[in-house]
Amino acid sequence: MTQDWREHVPRLENLARTLGFDWSPVIFESVSDSFMTEIAVYGLPVRMPHWSFGARYIYQLVQRHMGHSRLFEVVFPGNPGHAYLAASNGVADNILVIAHVLGHADFSKNNLLFRRCQEQGSQQIVEHAASHARQIERDIEAHGQPAVERVLDAALSLEQYIDLDQALRRENYPEYAQVAALRVDDRFGARFASLDAGTCTELKPRKLRAPIPPHPERDLLWFIATYAPEMESWERDIFLAVREESFYFYPVFATQIMNEGWASYWHARLLREADFIPQNEYLDAIKCHSDVVRPIASGEKSALAVNPYHLGFTLWEAIVKEQGIDAARKIRREDDDFSFLRNHLTPEIAKDMGLFRYQRTQNGQVKVVGGEIEALREGLLSDKYNFGAPRVTVSEVRGDGTLVLQHDTKLDGRGLDVERTRKVLQYVKSVWRRPVLLKTLDAASQPVEISADAQAAA
Repeated sequence: MTQDWREHVPRLENLARTLGFDWSPVIFESVSDSFMTEIAVYGLPVRMPHWSFGARYIYQLVQRHMGHSRLFEVVFPGNPGHAYLAASNGVADNILVIAHVLGHADFSKNNLLFRRCQEQGSQQIVEHAASHARQIERDIEAHGQPAVERVLDAALSLEQYIDLDQALRRENYPEYAQVAALRVDDRFGARFASLDAGTCTELKPRKLRAPIPPHPERDLLWFIATYAPEMESWERDIFLAVREESFYFYPVFATQIMNEGWASYWHARLLREADFIPQNEYLDAIKCHSDVVRPIASGEKSALAVNPYHLGFTLWEAIVKEQGIDAARKIRREDDDFSFLRNHLTPEIAKDMGLFRYQRTQNGQVKVVGGEIEALREGLLSDKYNFGAPRVTVSEVRGDGTLVLQHDTKLDGRGLDVERTRKVLQYVKSVWRRPVLLKTLDAASQPVEISADAQAAA
């Protein structure tokens, strides 16, 4: 009986190829549990230093010590991909984890959202993020810790605000507004258009400066890095580095249910067909699989959160059973969680899984509000829009340089925490170096402006 999980890697890879997997190479590495926690908190093995990651690290430690959280692996898609396995894993744990990682690698190489973001950014995100970290260390040496931390405060407070409909490297807005062409569909217009330009220069239309922004701008990181009046080049570089990493993380966030479900479906299938796994290790791995894909709560307990592994695994099993593996691979290629749930979470599956919607009242009580399938789907997806952050755009830069942000209350469907919002506005003002305010609605649906400096005023 083998005691080294590494011996199973090539065997599982060979089996995956026979089942039609297509993935970029994955580097597997066993790391200490403390380093695993750091990776999960920072999002990458090496990342730009910031105090907020320390706060998250403490939270993860508390959760782990209370028995609420255990990390078996952390995967970073790319070419090559990187998979970090917890040193505390047993051999059976790692057999399952290797199979699971191969499922992730197949998903990330073939899903169009992953492919687009990696092609625009970097397929070597681990190395790329390390380069960003070194850049930050040089900035600290050159400009001091407080100055760099001020910029990181601002950039990381806006890390959700990117626009995936735009390219990672995008052009600035046009400097001048487009002037409507002269109409020549009448006699006077035709004669005017035929005049020698040299004889009527005074009649040429004046070029008008285009407004900034020319339309509501969702990509706050790009806009501030590009148009902040007095931002220094090293500050702009930090904003753009944070933006680039957000481009990498977005597909992970936007496909979590289908990605984890795909990896879970395939690790279960690989385990079933891996006749080279010793019996006792196979049984332990299957038990670990059951723990991974179980609902958050069952029986008489009420589940107030959905295990993405369980939901995704259930949907992929149904898709493969009803439509076949080729159809499943097409869905894996084209969908994200939004289309995946809307197209494939049926009333029958929701009923079998015991899914329902709930609301938390002001006094903290939880109220079940029904299980209509459309509302249920949107309830599961509500926290996925815009990285789960409120929908805010740049609407205007006033003549005095004031940056005006607009909260889309109608589309967002929720209010803002005023104190938290003001803190973010203060971060933004520190790099914009002009007044910053945000327009929203208060609890009575009345217009209100929140300023980085003053109390909210109608």
